[in-house]
Amino acid sequence: MQQLQDLHPALRADLEKKGADIERTLQLLSILEHNKGDSSSSDSEKHRLPNPDNSQITDFHRSFYSIPLSKVEELLTRHGLAGPVERWGTRQGNLLTMSKQQLRLLGIYLYPFTAYGVLNGGSATTYGDSKKNRELAPLLYDHFQSYFDSYGPIIKDSPKGITPAFLQADGSAGPSFILLKMRSLLIHALEYRILTGDKERPLLPFFQMTSHSTTTKLEETYKEYRADPLLTELIQRTGTDPTCSLGACQGLLAAITHSSEGLPRRIFDRAYGRPHEGLALPGGHGENFRVLAPVYQALYDQGIRYVYLGNVDNSGYTIDPVELAYFALSDATGAFEFSLKTPIDVKGGVLVETTTGRLSVLDIGQGISREELTLQEQQGKPVLFNCAIGLFKLDYLLPRLSSIADQLPLHVSDQDKEAGRYAQIEQSTWEVLGLLEHPLIIQVKKEERFLAAKMFMETLLASPVSAHLMKTEGIPDNLRHTARLLQQGLQQLLRTEYGFFLKNSIPFWEPYSVQELEQALQQTLVKNA
Repeated sequence: MQQLQDLHPALRADLEKKGADIERTLQLLSILEHNKGDSSSSDSEKHRLPNPDNSQITDFHRSFYSIPLSKVEELLTRHGLAGPVERWGTRQGNLLTMSKQQLRLLGIYLYPFTAYGVLNGGSATTYGDSKKNRELAPLLYDHFQSYFDSYGPIIKDSPKGITPAFLQADGSAGPSFILLKMRSLLIHALEYRILTGDKERPLLPFFQMTSHSTTTKLEETYKEYRADPLLTELIQRTGTDPTCSLGACQGLLAAITHSSEGLPRRIFDRAYGRPHEGLALPGGHGENFRVLAPVYQALYDQGIRYVYLGNVDNSGYTIDPVELAYFALSDATGAFEFSLKTPIDVKGGVLVETTTGRLSVLDIGQGISREELTLQEQQGKPVLFNCAIGLFKLDYLLPRLSSIADQLPLHVSDQDKEAGRYAQIEQSTWEVLGLLEHPLIIQVKKEERFLAAKMFMETLLASPVSAHLMKTEGIPDNLRHTARLLQQGLQQLLRTEYGFFLKNSIPFWEPYSVQELEQALQQTLVKNA
């Protein structure tokens, strides 16, 4: 096994200069050597798509939920929520039947114990790449050519989180992914203030994992966001400021040797053909369980017990108080959202089941082949696609962060590029599902919770600017249907989560004032009381 002292001093100096975490890379090499292969041992397990009637999968569109009475009483006591248990539902023997409205109210009361986090380390280089977007849908690319020409240079190399989440009908840029998420968080905080009358208690802290390529730009942008009309008055009204975020910066890993050099792998030391020169590469957002460990501890010390975690590029990733309450009342240690796979869901993971019945998630192409997936789809099995939204209980997560970081599957991919033939080690956050006891799988509607934008093409499809596609000849029906769902989903999110309305007859989205938001929230709370 390669040790730190085995590295040439010039290589160590080069990797340190480039920001590579040499010690962590050597730890991962040790894990790979222990597994006697190029990936974690879990990759060798046999997987299949789970049956639709799997008891671990919850379809989250029921009107009523039966919860053990003891669970409700325990939760209320734990969080100091006074009053009779019947306030939250109808007692039926040892069960409490709760409506969605009652779960929603309970979830809002849990906001002081909940944090909202984003994986915010990605740049928009691949996201805006013309070639890759064209490969996704060549016919659609021709329709959107002018927008790629206009926005490509603007979003290139920017942190994806600060690029436009949608384009208005006239082609102008809407707010960024992060700006919308911060506004949604503040609207939820406002709802808590109105419901409870509590004006002081801290709630819904925002946290993130950034990277060396995004940290500085994000910090600069957040200072601007603090004065943005979408946030300023809400910050003042709620006493919550998501622009002052907790966070940690994800370091880089050293590239390792190509498979052609055999096993055991070593740290790559011939970049560009020059001796004792290495490469520093991203290690995947699965590193959050190690990188964010101090943040999770700090949140716990502040009284936080539940943490949301999701990708910055998913406009459907917002706090769901119904889901939060249901999860808090369950025995689950983590909750994960999945939706039925659509034609544009080509980059990401799908829900799988091992022969022992354990659920996990595998990336398409990396963990499960596209051919195998297509074959199972042809056999009539529905494919559940990972929405990249997780909810965790810190009481369970904190003592296991170190073991999760080492047990999370490692994926090694060979590269043959200008810098030479080398390999990259990566981990995926969502494969933690396979490590948790009692994970809760929540099946949701894509148009409500998963408006992800791995490519700029997907942002355009969901945007008002693409409404004309519904009337364009030659567009395949499946793409037309997907685009319609995405557009409807974004419109609903803008109205209900982000506090926007359509201005006049011109389809242009404008934000509600704080006063208008307060009136709407008060009416909703009275209606659901």
